[in-house]
Amino acid sequence: MDPDYSVAAHWAGGFDEAGLQQWAEQLRGQLRSQPVALGLVFMAPRFFPHARHALEILRVHAQVPLLAGCSSQGLISGARELEDDHGLTLALYALPGAELKAFHFSQSQVEEANGPGYWRLETGIEPENTNGWLAFIDPFHLDSETWLRTWNEAYAPLPVLGGLASGGPQEHRTQVYLNGDVFEEGGVGLSVGGDVRLSGVISQGCTPIGQTWTLTKVDQNIIHEIGNRPAYEILSSTFNALSPSEQRSARGRLFIGLAVNEYLEDFRRGDFLIRNLLGADPQSGSIAVGALPRLGQTVQFQRHDAEAASEDMGELLKRARQELEGATIYGGCLCSCNGRGRGLFGRPDHDADMVQRHFGPIGVAGFFCNGEIGPVGDRNFLHGYTASLALFVKK
Repeated sequence: MDPDYSVAAHWAGGFDEAGLQQWAEQLRGQLRSQPVALGLVFMAPRFFPHARHALEILRVHAQVPLLAGCSSQGLISGARELEDDHGLTLALYALPGAELKAFHFSQSQVEEANGPGYWRLETGIEPENTNGWLAFIDPFHLDSETWLRTWNEAYAPLPVLGGLASGGPQEHRTQVYLNGDVFEEGGVGLSVGGDVRLSGVISQGCTPIGQTWTLTKVDQNIIHEIGNRPAYEILSSTFNALSPSEQRSARGRLFIGLAVNEYLEDFRRGDFLIRNLLGADPQSGSIAVGALPRLGQTVQFQRHDAEAASEDMGELLKRARQELEGATIYGGCLCSCNGRGRGLFGRPDHDADMVQRHFGPIGVAGFFCNGEIGPVGDRNFLHGYTASLALFVKK
């Protein structure tokens, strides 16, 4: 964890050309003699009218050859989370031996995409020429679920990490940034190849409860039977086994985890795709979920609250740190759900501070998302209530 490879900072003011120039130059100076390979920038909606000009200032005065990012009401810089804050956050990364390539894609391309060859042709990048992707997407003018499904066809199991941009609370308007361009639709994809890979930590904000079960009767998104018993009965008995305090905190906050790999001998935290429980019917014994589960799939119910989310992130960060022991970590990008932060944890800086405590000091920039992107198993998914951390690691 060498801080010389990355640096991140927050500009708290409004648009000020001379001030931004000096600030960008000072930030660039903190990397000493290392050449900048990548800059990530995230801007509050107040910067919308000045975004193009701000990008040019940052590119020139921080000497950034490739700059990408998006808009958000909430910004992340280092160990700080600046919710509902004005300004922008910028991180600079020295990534020795990295091969980086970025491009903008549109809804019309998503609609055209057919088969694994489509995106490889559009990007000019074959799976063997990349180690993973960062993606920042406008959620209002791009079908991100369809995009991700077609992207998986082209590149899975390579990881895709990132999130969906946000803007003003009352307007369906966001921006995504690539070098000096400002787009109000589509997405930006950034391929990380060469001597640098992406390592992801996907904390879905839940802690498993009860045991694992097998689905024995399913119709579309309705689960009728679990373990040959009415699904509602299993859900009810799982809830009733919680302590009174856990029941109070879990009421209205129960989710279901769907195993993405049935070939594991033991299922553990991080092996499940977390999805909403949409409803439960005691009369029919069925439950509705926000996914299309499969007959025979392994499931485990999940509890979502501040304690569960904190426990989940702590355990996954600890596991990632152990797996990356001895590796050079150049920096990171943290995309956190706008349903987390102070509103969930009751205090600021929860996710950003945990990342620095496990991996710091490293330069981390990020933002609060309308949806988070990250892998579970060998596929990439769109998530909610999630913290998606991408670490740039020496290959």
